[in-house]
Amino acid sequence: MDDSRETQSVNAFVTGYPVKHSRSPLIHGYWLRQLDLSGSYRAHEVSPEDFAGFITSLKDGSSEFAGGNVTIPHKEAAFKLADRPDALSEELGASNTLWLQDGLLHATNTDGRGFTANLDERRPGWDRSDRAVILGAGGASRAVIQAVRDRGFKEIHVVNRTVERAQELADRFGERVHAHPMAALGEVMRGAGLFINTTSLGMDGEAAPQIDFSPLAQGAVVTDIVYVPLKTPLLAQAEQQGFAIVDGLGMLLHQAVPGFEKWFGKRPAVDEALRALIIADMDRH
Repeated sequence: MDDSRETQSVNAFVTGYPVKHSRSPLIHGYWLRQLDLSGSYRAHEVSPEDFAGFITSLKDGSSEFAGGNVTIPHKEAAFKLADRPDALSEELGASNTLWLQDGLLHATNTDGRGFTANLDERRPGWDRSDRAVILGAGGASRAVIQAVRDRGFKEIHVVNRTVERAQELADRFGERVHAHPMAALGEVMRGAGLFINTTSLGMDGEAAPQIDFSPLAQGAVVTDIVYVPLKTPLLAQAEQQGFAIVDGLGMLLHQAVPGFEKWFGKRPAVDEALRALIIADMDRH
């Protein structure tokens, strides 16, 4: 794309299966209005069996999309089908952002950048510690582990009910990442400056286990990638125990920035008005 994209109407998408729950159209729609850009961003549901065909239509131009976001369950397929996945995608084996450039489909994964940008905004200095604890070893933990490692943490302890899954991540992301069973949680939390929940514990009002956060270092930050509810049970527990907390909504907002800039040619800002817009939508549902 060249500078003419400011006057041309560019179309972008978010695809998943299902995808109607996605708040990405709200986020990108807000930025399109704020920046007075001609273009569209909409949810486009595609089933797993139809995804390869959708990517073909994206590459040959018949879809009329310039690119878009990819969510569950298509991130791994998007990586495999892209012509030019970047190094972040290569290590993760998954992509969430696609764009056409010079006739080729490029791919990246912005989840990790969204995670760190949220912490940079809400709790500057969160990365002064050398030791982090990550609860959960599912797909959502991959980008978080990568981002925390790349920010310079020397010890990253992944705790999971199935230690074999945590070990797979340790093998993938290198010698600074260590796998542990749930029984080791209290021990590995000792002196850690960052605690991250990447599981669905406490999502949508579900119960969450009681966690004693006292072994964490003084001044430690506790964060959750879940954002419904905004203050999850684990965050509420940590706050009650005197620790700084950061909710997961900013990760959703910040991960959207690089894609918007690729498709529409302007770098948008994550501001309090956007955050309030998404919170209001959460309150309605």
